[in-house]
Amino acid sequence: MSLTAAMFSGVSGLAAQSMSMGMISDNISNANTIGYKDTRAVFSTLVTEAATDTTYSPGGVIVHPSMRVDRQGLITASSTGTHMAIAGNGFFVAHTLSDPAGTGGNYVFTRAGTFEPDAQGRLRNAQGYFLQGWKVDVNGNIPTNQSDLAALQPVNISGLTGNAEATSTIELKANLEKSQTSFGAGYVPGDMANGTTTPHFVRSFQIYDSVGDAHALTFNYLKTGTGANPNEWTLEITADVDGDGNEDVLSTEVVAFNADGTLDLSSGATTQTNNITIPWAASLGIESPQNITLNFGSDDQSDGFTHFAGISEMVSSDINGALFGAFDSVHIDEEGNVIAKFDNGTSKHIYKIPIATFPNPNELNNLSGNAFDETPESGPFSLREATLGGSGRIISSATEASTVDIAEEFTKMIVTQRSYSAASKIITTADEMLEELIRIKR
Repeated sequence: MSLTAAMFSGVSGLAAQSMSMGMISDNISNANTIGYKDTRAVFSTLVTEAATDTTYSPGGVIVHPSMRVDRQGLITASSTGTHMAIAGNGFFVAHTLSDPAGTGGNYVFTRAGTFEPDAQGRLRNAQGYFLQGWKVDVNGNIPTNQSDLAALQPVNISGLTGNAEATSTIELKANLEKSQTSFGAGYVPGDMANGTTTPHFVRSFQIYDSVGDAHALTFNYLKTGTGANPNEWTLEITADVDGDGNEDVLSTEVVAFNADGTLDLSSGATTQTNNITIPWAASLGIESPQNITLNFGSDDQSDGFTHFAGISEMVSSDINGALFGAFDSVHIDEEGNVIAKFDNGTSKHIYKIPIATFPNPNELNNLSGNAFDETPESGPFSLREATLGGSGRIISSATEASTVDIAEEFTKMIVTQRSYSAASKIITTADEMLEELIRIKR
């Protein structure tokens, strides 16, 4: 009968409002939980049978918890460099074990980026999940199959003892004096190195080998242009390749200039050697020769070597490479590159952190510790590089705050409390009506 159905409708209201209060209590309790996504109660009618013009059968109400996982939380600064937040879509990929190849454990997806190194240097958040990333190989590449979770490894920032960077490029800007008296065409290669001929202009530069040792590389310039080619200089590049203190000739070049003082590369007068090879002796502990690319400027331009009336002088030099340096710190950029920094000023990419995206993140399965798991309703995950394909960017030294609005939750709490009282009133009123009905027989 309708009175009994009304009582059951009131009971469903009590159950629904109780569940709503549970969601509100969880939200308020997690107001300060990093990466927490609030849950709201969505009510819908429960219809037992269709109403007609003359009858109505109460059904009641049911409640559906709806997670708002796609909401962006406020990003706040952190003093820890390995703490991270995602600005935009996506999740960090983590694993419950420090070694995913071990027995048991599973991959999870989280926005809780309070990652800090454990005793072995593996980045783990406060919930105990280990951050996963693509390891960068010696050539600076990440795995080609980026959709495979098995290609991921725990991000480990330990074991980085140091780094040395060999010199690979030398870019020089200099002026060679136009009015310099020419030595003539009788120059014999090697005479500047052995001291037989004094160069008109000499500059030495410090370069670094593959093991982080410093060496001097000397550029000796001698004006040798005569007759129809008065604007030519001979360059002899020397270095001590075996550590005996004697300079060895690595290369002898001709550097020619146009009449207006700009570099001449197109006439064929200049020996266009783009690189030199330094055959270091094995006794120095260097396994292979070192190739260095040279850049003296552009053809018919004054952006490198010039031949003007001023004195011979070195304007600037840009030489890469660095001595051996000890590990100093780790930096994570917005593209997810984990970059190790060393005290010699060099850096090295060691991992790249992927971001997992879902077609419908609000339907993910909620796990303990601010983590989520894939469901049929959420759709399959896609691993992407940060900032690409709709994924967000990674903010280091930051965390994402909870999406809970305390004021909103307390307002909903008041409404829920009143609705619960109203539902209980339905039951007591229906009970009184049933009691009145029973009295008719008396």
